[in-house]
Amino acid sequence: MTELRLFNSLTRQLEPFVPVHSGEARVYTCGPTVYNYPHIGNMRAYVFADTLGRVLTYAGYKLTHVINITDVGHLTDDADAGEDKMEKMAAEKAQSIWDIAKHYTEAYWADIKALNIRQPAHWSIATDYVPAMIEFAKSIAGKHCYELESGLYFDTSTVANYGALARAKTEDGEGRIEEVEGKRHAADFAIWRKTPAGETRQMEWDSPWGKGAPGWHLECSVMSEALLGLPFDIHTGGIDHREIHHPNEIAQNQARCGGDHSGAKIWMHNNFLIERSGKMSKSSGEFLRVQLLIDKGFHPLAYRLMCLQAHYRSELEFSWEGLQAAFVRLKRMVMASSTLQVEQPATTIDDKRISDLFERFTNAISEDINTAQALTALEDLLAMKKVDTGQKLLALAQMDNVLGLALLTTKRADLRVRPKSTLITEEEIEAALTTRKEARAAKDFARSDAIRDDLIAKGVEVMDGDPLGWDWKLDI
Repeated sequence: MTELRLFNSLTRQLEPFVPVHSGEARVYTCGPTVYNYPHIGNMRAYVFADTLGRVLTYAGYKLTHVINITDVGHLTDDADAGEDKMEKMAAEKAQSIWDIAKHYTEAYWADIKALNIRQPAHWSIATDYVPAMIEFAKSIAGKHCYELESGLYFDTSTVANYGALARAKTEDGEGRIEEVEGKRHAADFAIWRKTPAGETRQMEWDSPWGKGAPGWHLECSVMSEALLGLPFDIHTGGIDHREIHHPNEIAQNQARCGGDHSGAKIWMHNNFLIERSGKMSKSSGEFLRVQLLIDKGFHPLAYRLMCLQAHYRSELEFSWEGLQAAFVRLKRMVMASSTLQVEQPATTIDDKRISDLFERFTNAISEDINTAQALTALEDLLAMKKVDTGQKLLALAQMDNVLGLALLTTKRADLRVRPKSTLITEEEIEAALTTRKEARAAKDFARSDAIRDDLIAKGVEVMDGDPLGWDWKLDI
């Protein structure tokens, strides 16, 4: 494979991927805080991380991918002010915080499955690592931390180049930092947050600094070291993590290792998904979830394709029209893939037309995971005529393994997702179409047209002459 080059947010340049351990790729991805459902903007980060992992596998590396589940310690502000998101939701729902975590973790995993995101080697659950977090904090406290009434804080002046990962002031400003009384420096952050006097939390542990809970930033440093070792290869996350969370992780890693190493060799960040109406926010009520897309009749792989159509470092604007276009594109790709019927795919590719196209695909994904260009190569492959079908199928399978669109296992009928708003069942549609077919055979075209019009009114598109027969008419 062509040399894999990735954009390192820390150095702000493309770098060749050279693993810490030969033949291995160790990757850590910041996972969700399970106090609510993830919105589709959150899920863009996991589509990207999954695609990166697929590229590393394609390149021949033994992949160890870790995604964490934050079930404790993440405040409503990325700095050190506000309420614990988990405690706040448990209080609002009048439920056990453990039940809240379980419910929203399972909802997140359902979205992972729906988007054809591969299972990582480890789901690291934050509460499983609290004893290790306390030991980590103890190991750096003497040289790098100080204690206040509210908790143990990291002194950012004790490490080199704190905040180098975050944008400079010339790049639209620095991340938001809230004031906490007594901090030595505005950027100092909590390693351990004490439970305030007179309060009892559902999640709290004894520590040398009093009963309380770990700081959010501490969790990822501890879990990545425990499961991948320091240093490891790649750390991924949304671009919002680049400003506070990841610089704080780096500071902890530097303190832990006693040097300037950031913990990961390469830091990678996907850009935002933008939605103009404001429904991306979880405070907006019916915010944009994967399940909402499904409820409106869109197959979740259409959203995956929508993400792949843009480079991961570019902003991606969400619109229902854009999702509809991606859905149509996905249907065409699935239909074209279904025509490749052979008893056995080829084991090698010697057709120069296919191999040249395959090289174009490989070059695209090797240059900082350019999925937009890779998709055009895949579509050009599907459009190829008069080539060996077995070789074409082999190339398609390998390309699809990287992009994760499940083109060879998804049937066109699988993409027919029933919108939640429809009042007619598939059985009733089939019965109506049978009656319509009988009416047409009897040349009762008035009745045939009436049945068709009734189906259209109920959100069904009748497709005469198409083997699929009908599809849902999506209202966007």
